[in-house]
Amino acid sequence: MRGGRSGGATLSTGEAEGIGEKTVEDTADEGAAGETVPARGARRGRMALLFALVGLGAIGLDLLTKTITVATLSDREPVKLLGGAVYLTLIRNGGAAWGMGSDYTWVISTVAVIVSVAIAWYAFAKVRSAAWAVALGLVFGGALGNIVDRIFRDGKPFHGRVVDMVSLFDPSGQVYPVFNLADSALVVGVCFVVFLELTGRRADGTRVRGKAKEEDVEKEEPTS
Repeated sequence: MRGGRSGGATLSTGEAEGIGEKTVEDTADEGAAGETVPARGARRGRMALLFALVGLGAIGLDLLTKTITVATLSDREPVKLLGGAVYLTLIRNGGAAWGMGSDYTWVISTVAVIVSVAIAWYAFAKVRSAAWAVALGLVFGGALGNIVDRIFRDGKPFHGRVVDMVSLFDPSGQVYPVFNLADSALVVGVCFVVFLELTGRRADGTRVRGKAKEEDVEKEEPTS
């Protein structure tokens, strides 16, 4: 009778240890998988909208600052700010961010378009985290802001020069490369992505904290 009462409810030691070994990663994946299809779709839609708003906002502000720069700084000496820590000046850059690769404008433009399309696809298809939506939106907006310059400025698609206007510590960019708002959005977005990865925040909205610490279990001494 003792065997009959306990046989159906008793777990072996190995089975009990297996339950205790479930990690935070497993729990996070179960939470994401347990979300209903309509809920997943609605959340993905909200994150896609957030991504688009951040990206388009970065592009809009970048174009606005470039338009003001061309209108006010053309044929003018650099404007000195903060005692010479910052200069506002108009420099047209045929290279990538921070003025690099000026001899390969069309290659840089093509790569930037491909990367922007890939980022947009990933954001709309996979991202369900607000932080990731903002980070990728900044990267997308920064890359596309300069692509607009390359396509529409100077009258030759993919060979246009980007408008830069911020120079640190020197009016001509000799101390630090001249940059614009799109460059800043791109760098901030990339740094944000690295931060999210290092802190275990996933694009699907879950978070990985690492394996839970194993607790010491005292074994009972057998009684005679």
